[in-house]
Amino acid sequence: MDMSTEIGILLAYALGIFALYVVGYMFLVPIKIILRLVINSVAGAVSIILINWIGSFWGIHISLNILSAVIVGILGVPGVILLAAYNYIAI
Repeated sequence: MDMSTEIGILLAYALGIFALYVVGYMFLVPIKIILRLVINSVAGAVSIILINWIGSFWGIHISLNILSAVIVGILGVPGVILLAAYNYIAI
């Protein structure tokens, strides 16, 4: 084998490793985003349930609908606090 063949093989391996890195990164980033949304949604749902349960003594209730689920899914626990404050002010 001459030197140009070895360099070509080395470049092919480097390009293959780079392509694997790019494809792996493309799959990893959406999984992280989805995992973060799921964790925020679960924490927010538990918070809404606790606020509705504890707030029943004081008449505080956060309705669980599509809009509140999206707000809580994106913002998490701060979204629940935002919804509770909005519900308290709007009443």
